[in-house]
Amino acid sequence: MLTRTGGRRISWLLFKARPALKRLDSYGKYCMASTQAPVNIAILDDYQNVALKLADWSRLQGRSKVTVFNDHVSDPAALVERLKPFEIISVMRERTPLPRSIIEQLPNLKLIASNAPRNASIDVAAAKEYGITVCGTGYSSTATVELTWALIHALMRNLPAEHASVRRGGWQLSVGEDLHGKTLGIVGLGNIGSLVAKVAHAFGMSVIAWSQNLTREQAEEHGARLVAKEELFREADIVTVHLVLSKRTIGIIDASELELMKPTAYLINTSRGPLITEGALVAALKNHKIAGAALDTYGIEPLPLDHPFRSIENAITTPHIGYVTRGIYETFYGHTVENILAWLDGQPIRVMEG
Repeated sequence: MLTRTGGRRISWLLFKARPALKRLDSYGKYCMASTQAPVNIAILDDYQNVALKLADWSRLQGRSKVTVFNDHVSDPAALVERLKPFEIISVMRERTPLPRSIIEQLPNLKLIASNAPRNASIDVAAAKEYGITVCGTGYSSTATVELTWALIHALMRNLPAEHASVRRGGWQLSVGEDLHGKTLGIVGLGNIGSLVAKVAHAFGMSVIAWSQNLTREQAEEHGARLVAKEELFREADIVTVHLVLSKRTIGIIDASELELMKPTAYLINTSRGPLITEGALVAALKNHKIAGAALDTYGIEPLPLDHPFRSIENAITTPHIGYVTRGIYETFYGHTVENILAWLDGQPIRVMEG
């Protein structure tokens, strides 16, 4: 049965009874015992209302009641109140963090089904302490690489403004920039950064790279030249950021790095917002210290309505869609269904160990 309430919440009740839950060990693994009501599952932050369409949730028939939330709840008290009835929570990446302070207030929670192999916004250690299993899914980074290049093209050829001009009845507005012969600076030459570098060579660009542990041999393997951090920001025509967010990378790009950039240079961030000091970037854009930026990630998401990134003219902003593609979502939700089934059968798979 599928019901809707105000277009914001969907409940899907699969009627047959399921066995009750019984704790097996301190890691929160459960097996099935006697018959009771279906287990309650919450799918959070399904903005596009596609979770039930992109996986075969009928495989849980008779064992679950699924509730889909299309909106986002930021207030901790409101979030706890919403999640209290559920034994299983399906979370989309880091959209809804589950720190210890939230987990300890959810006495019914037994399984956190997260998307992607890791999720820094979940306190996995706290979950284990409370006997809660945390599972992840598969993931592909190619979609983020594709969006990175889409944003680079949009900036270099002023595509949003040109599109808007045609829609208004106008025509050409600006003269775009070439990629051929330009220098791309990649901050973080890992799984995503190395693929970005590969595409850059197809456009005839020079590639330089830096990260805290990058070696010359690793850089050369991907067709990049290792340079010092300061040199990268000084030389690059386009800087693109592809680092994992951690304690040592928060604010790794600050005012001092932005001041080194050419006034004709562009900055791209499809990684994580807090890698760049937000106030410094806002100031650099407003004062035209750099030519522009394209951003897909932010310190607070969804981005507040009054945030300057929503109105700065030389910034292109997208709503964290680097991983939002049909293929990735099918993997996320398909594996989520598999993870829930395995957990219900007492044999959890893809378990995050923290």
